[in-house]
Amino acid sequence: MPERKARLDQLADRAKFIRLETVRLSKIAGAGHYTSSFSAAELFAALYYSVLNYEPADPRWADRDRFVLSKGHAAIGLYPVLADVGFFAPSELDTYTRLGSPFGDHPDMKKIPGIDFSSGSLGHGLSIAVGMALGGRIGDRPYRTFCMLGDGELHEGQVWEAANAAGHYRLGRLVAIVDRNKLCIDGFTDDVMSVEPIEDRFRAFGWQTHRVDGHDLDALLDVFDALPDAQDGPPQLIVADTVKGRGVRLMEYNPDWHVGNLVGADYDNVIAELQAGLRPLEAAK
Repeated sequence: MPERKARLDQLADRAKFIRLETVRLSKIAGAGHYTSSFSAAELFAALYYSVLNYEPADPRWADRDRFVLSKGHAAIGLYPVLADVGFFAPSELDTYTRLGSPFGDHPDMKKIPGIDFSSGSLGHGLSIAVGMALGGRIGDRPYRTFCMLGDGELHEGQVWEAANAAGHYRLGRLVAIVDRNKLCIDGFTDDVMSVEPIEDRFRAFGWQTHRVDGHDLDALLDVFDALPDAQDGPPQLIVADTVKGRGVRLMEYNPDWHVGNLVGADYDNVIAELQAGLRPLEAAK
């Protein structure tokens, strides 16, 4: 349908925008978490331009959907989206990580409109999201709570305590999204500690699970559109299979680019590659 294609084209354009802005902001800072943002670019685009219910003019609107970025180091890809949809002026991002700027490597909910969770040490986001979902139930609010985790966070025991609590309380308006990019700061996630089978583990705690290509916007919209919206029901898990560094050939599947800095011709080449749009993936090395 023409409307669907237009929607997908817009989301693909915004995912490209997220990647380009991640590179630009990293240049301001002198380093950045390129790859963690690139793996989540389509997820950010789908959420903020098609799924989440929010009001940029009223960032603390009581009935807004909550978004918890548990993998907070990907905030460099989220900030441009918040500016683009109107939470603050895009020009404010020119101060990224500079002394006195509200925009740090991890987001601060007390300083940045549109941020619902101040992250730092990883592994805490799902617990916070469980609390938000419980608050919505107690307050009889219609909002949903979305939490994006990196797959490396599944090494943390606190994540599984939160998963157990969410299933026990049947938090049907809680949606966890695992960015399954298969890499963490210590290397390949499953070399550090196996996290599969993710879906079976969450189902054992009472969750309903879904698995999707996290870079396929059409498939992502189908999954998000089909999510149930019941206050009392199983919490929802989306395992999004992604590629860390997606969109830049030298970064894809490369554990050396968890944090990095592009300079000179490398910077220009990456910008040109991203401007050209996503190309077919090569096989993992």
